[in-house]
Amino acid sequence: MMVTIIDYGIGNLRSIEKAFQAVGVDVLRTDRAEDIERAERLVLPGVGAFGACADEIRRRDLETPILEAVASGKPFLGVCVGMQLLFDESEEMGAHRGLGILPGRIVKFARELVAASGASCEAAPGTPEWAEAAPEKPLKVPHMGWNRTVFERSSPLLTGIEDGAYFYFVHSYHAVPDNPADILASCTYGTAFPAIVERNNVYGIQFHPEKSQQAGLDILKNFSMIPAKT
Repeated sequence: MMVTIIDYGIGNLRSIEKAFQAVGVDVLRTDRAEDIERAERLVLPGVGAFGACADEIRRRDLETPILEAVASGKPFLGVCVGMQLLFDESEEMGAHRGLGILPGRIVKFARELVAASGASCEAAPGTPEWAEAAPEKPLKVPHMGWNRTVFERSSPLLTGIEDGAYFYFVHSYHAVPDNPADILASCTYGTAFPAIVERNNVYGIQFHPEKSQQAGLDILKNFSMIPAKT
């Protein structure tokens, strides 16, 4: 098994690389178009501001190879900001154009978020602060900590992972897909948002799998075994 991590100078490259290696997957890190063209499956990581990430992808002439790889049916995984880049645009620090692979936009969590009783996404025992909050207590942005996900449907990406699994999130912005059918798993932090998206051969995860213990590693291992869709 081999995955190719797209290195555009921004992102949690080493931690994602080590996480794949921990589940027995060979990894190539590259910023070369020819490597992306030859790849079996691709991972687009990301940390930081959406606009800076998008600009750097284009500055390195990687947008066209990425879009061609997606069109060819190769399994493609966006992680954190890498997931957000799959969408049309983001409002983070102004208007910025994404890759346009999935229709929709990236928006900031509202300032007035509150922890409502009966929310479908809860923190793991002991973390973070809002898990212990009384109903209607204001929530902090960024959303940071362990949260429970709700699976919307089955997928090879979720093989062996229980519905309600906890993953580790760190983000102030979230996706709003135009098509709700693209949402594979959801989470609630004051408002519902996509934790995982999927369309054909394209997958995106908002949380950090490398920080999400066994469930996160299982996501990466499952991705490494998904065949191309031709």
